[in-house]
Amino acid sequence: PWYSYVEKHVGISGEALGLPQLPDSEFLEPMEMNCVEKDAREKIESAFPKRDMTIGRVAVLTEQHDGRAPCHYCGPCHRGCSTGSYFSSLSSTLPAADATGNLTIACDAIVAEVLYDENEQRATGVRVIDRETGRSREVHAEVVFLCASALGSTQILLNSNAGGRFPDGMGNQSGALGHYLMDHIYAAGANGTFEGYEDDFYYGHRPNGIYIPRFRNLDGPSSDDLDFVRGYGYQGSARREGWGRGANRAGIGASLKQNLRRPGTWNMGLSGFGEMLPRYENRVELDSDETDPWGIPLLRVRCEHGENERKMKDDFLVQAQEMLDAAGAKDIGTYDRDAPPGLGIHEMGTARMGRDPDTSVLNGWNQVHSVPNVFVTDGACMTSSACQNPSLTYMALTARAANYAVKQLKKREL
Repeated sequence: PWYSYVEKHVGISGEALGLPQLPDSEFLEPMEMNCVEKDAREKIESAFPKRDMTIGRVAVLTEQHDGRAPCHYCGPCHRGCSTGSYFSSLSSTLPAADATGNLTIACDAIVAEVLYDENEQRATGVRVIDRETGRSREVHAEVVFLCASALGSTQILLNSNAGGRFPDGMGNQSGALGHYLMDHIYAAGANGTFEGYEDDFYYGHRPNGIYIPRFRNLDGPSSDDLDFVRGYGYQGSARREGWGRGANRAGIGASLKQNLRRPGTWNMGLSGFGEMLPRYENRVELDSDETDPWGIPLLRVRCEHGENERKMKDDFLVQAQEMLDAAGAKDIGTYDRDAPPGLGIHEMGTARMGRDPDTSVLNGWNQVHSVPNVFVTDGACMTSSACQNPSLTYMALTARAANYAVKQLKKREL
């Protein structure tokens, strides 16, 4: 129920498809595909019966929701959303937290480590460093939730040795802390142009694209008998060229300007997002020599793609090209920007969940095995990456863990 719980709060626009590899849940009205995308969907699904193309599922409103207005397609989402249509902590979760009367925000506060009481065998809070003055202070609590990003939370745990009680970091009796780092494979796919549709355009700047859910190895890790396991999906969109196309074309003066006032050719791209396998050797660790300006050891990252990721990415290119060809695209070209882990900005792993304390850091409720009043609910807890955007899963896990913590506190079992 926790996906539904989060989605009802956030407001997710999307289309229900009934696919096991892309489960449906609580949706607002989906955004609309443009004319080229609609035609491409029909042709791709006809040529590849086991593949689907849908409008993206996004945390952007298409109707009124909890006092927030629907998106009006103005475009510059990255500058912030004055109407609160684009989900963010500023527009949604912080106002909700503030309304409880129990919210305290500590500004310029850098968490350095989790504090631990050896006699009580539990965490007692965190040590915080003031960003401006460099002074330390302690903040005490019955329960500590780390949700500082996959690498941020793990850095805090690695730096929490409790005066030698945890020489390799809090929760690291298994040796798994810092290991099994993952990120999504991306920045590879294909683009093509579409003839016709000269009299068609679209409304505003839709903050969303199309999505082709995973179709590889659906019946098992290697059920399609390919040279890689697991799978990937595609993100993409169709757009008309704007005035920026004039930057690399011949022309000057009034005639060039007049030509650029008219929309250009239709283009469509498909970019793969694939699963990265968890491997022990992909890891982060504290630097033994260098620290940041506040005296906290820097985090060193050692992570690279393996053979499975490279072979999967090769398939990105082939399948994207074939689908665009089936859709009627011309001048199709593939690309691979050889993006290393980290550029997908979907870091996961390094404090994995598991049933066995000898092979994992967290239990099934996101509690540190050895310090159960410390919870880690961001991407650090993930044991595999799948191929979908992961933020919704982090939010669902956080809501679930917080509910569990409250119940345990009320029963005095935490």
